[in-house]
Amino acid sequence: MHNLTSMSAFLLLEFSDVRELQILHFFVFLVLYLTAIIGNLLIATAIALDHHLHTPMYFFLLNLAIMDLGTVSVLVPKSMAISLLNCRFISYFGCVAQVFFYILLGASDYALLTIMAHDRYVAICNPLHYETIMHKGACIRMVAIAWIFSLLYAILHTGITFANTFCSNAVNQFFCEIPKLLKLSCSNFYLVEVGVLVLSFSIALGCFIFIIVTYMEIFSTVRKIPSVHGKKKALSTCLPHLTVVSVLLFTGVFAYTRPPSEASSDLDIAFAVVYSIIPPTLNPFIYSMRNNEIKTALWKLLGVWRSSKTISRIL
Repeated sequence: MHNLTSMSAFLLLEFSDVRELQILHFFVFLVLYLTAIIGNLLIATAIALDHHLHTPMYFFLLNLAIMDLGTVSVLVPKSMAISLLNCRFISYFGCVAQVFFYILLGASDYALLTIMAHDRYVAICNPLHYETIMHKGACIRMVAIAWIFSLLYAILHTGITFANTFCSNAVNQFFCEIPKLLKLSCSNFYLVEVGVLVLSFSIALGCFIFIIVTYMEIFSTVRKIPSVHGKKKALSTCLPHLTVVSVLLFTGVFAYTRPPSEASSDLDIAFAVVYSIIPPTLNPFIYSMRNNEIKTALWKLLGVWRSSKTISRIL
């Protein structure tokens, strides 16, 4: 193939050549997208409006919901448009933007989950100093550091990826996925990106070890709590977070530890959907399922909405 040094667009992968299946894919992704948007918006709005939830744990959860909103919005609408309009094109700068924002939001998400593990550790293992350690200023600084680190990481990752010369513009994935883009490279610069990927894995592994060690300390402390009610209360604040971390990590590891294949397959697409779309869609349900405070806030929010709707009808 000839070098495409003046490339203006990439071709993303279609889910199917059959028009009926393309329409089916559109509606499936539409349901997933609306579910993720509505779920995360409800969580974010309930936390923002209920002053009882203005605590560090829910402040972090609010930020997580915002990140999840961004993640699905970066990937899903374009894929839906491909199936609906039967047009595979994404502009070069559109692909750059997709890679940048996906990395930014994904890295921020993972960094925030690591911070949330620290928050649960302080709350359970050092409760007398919780308000002193996890005060408002500290929480804002931790989230700001997570965003700044993720921004620098996204700039580095995106810049190195698109510094490559591409020999083809056909991306074998439904979004601009970095490993698929690197397969299109016809320059040796991709080795630098491989080095960045190794660095990324090392950082992710370090965060994972931190979370594991943190939860070992938490479970050790919970075992020493004398009352059964106290144990259940402590675990109820940890299990949703641990479940979200597990879903994010296992779906990502499951997708990226598979033996590489030259040609794209249905499994590649399925794994990409699982690790990129399913976690932000499930997170609102995971956090609201066993959390009575979130449930109460959501019922209040829905009650206010129904009341305002009734009043508007009367007027």
